[in-house]
Amino acid sequence: MASQQDIKRRIESVRGTRKITRAMELVASARLKRAQDRIEALRPYARGMRRLTGQAALRSGTVSGLPLLEERESVERAIIVAITGDRGLAGAFNVNILRRGFQEADALAADGIDVVYTAVGKKGAGTLRFRGMTIDRTFQGFSTDPNLSDAETVAKHAVDAFIGGQADRVLIVYNAFKSVLEQTVTVEQLLPIPREFVEASEEEAMEHESAGGVAYFEPDPAEFLESLLPTYVDITILRALLESSAAELAARRTAMRNATDNAGELIDQLTLQMNRARQAAITQEILEVVAGADALT
Repeated sequence: MASQQDIKRRIESVRGTRKITRAMELVASARLKRAQDRIEALRPYARGMRRLTGQAALRSGTVSGLPLLEERESVERAIIVAITGDRGLAGAFNVNILRRGFQEADALAADGIDVVYTAVGKKGAGTLRFRGMTIDRTFQGFSTDPNLSDAETVAKHAVDAFIGGQADRVLIVYNAFKSVLEQTVTVEQLLPIPREFVEASEEEAMEHESAGGVAYFEPDPAEFLESLLPTYVDITILRALLESSAAELAARRTAMRNATDNAGELIDQLTLQMNRARQAAITQEILEVVAGADALT
């Protein structure tokens, strides 16, 4: 059995760890509220942009010939944009994203499609390098606080690769934020932009116009739509980054809360073990005193 001093040192060590995990939980909670607010602020803009895109598509009468909507006859290469965190201590947050990315890569490889990765987040890049995966570009340093500039940088890389012929399809894999206790790994096709996005937007645009909202375009609606689609890609990436940011903070908060609770239980167990060791020492001392007294009689 460990000595009282050893157990006491271990209790102090666990208490120190509990202070750290508790502080990290509080920090994650505070930053999570801001991340949730940013998602809520983005949604009206995303809805407005979708409605405007639909109206432009409706007025132009056609969406053919737009590079970002072009479905390639032969898909030979795909890019998977894996959006992970820059730090760990968030439970299975990063692992789940990469596992889903590997599943998508296996499905594409089964169809004879070469897969390369774009790693957004330090943890994802490290794991992909360790596994020997092909990485064409890495981005890091903004996993918990992304902004539009970060999204535009990632989107520009994806758009340049697609238009330049380096990729025939671009997918994004990220953790969508549902609630503090629920995050869902999500896969979306980024490029080419799914036709149903524009078609659904046309229906929404007609509903909007029938309600009295009419948009006038200058210059031509087709030109306006072509210039608007890259913004859609930017906003899609920004939304995924913000969702991932909130999901990462929620996962870290939960992980740190569980660690804090486990540390408390371990302290209780060690305290009980130390009390038993103290009682055993006291009992041993009493036995030695009694034995000494008997020896003197």
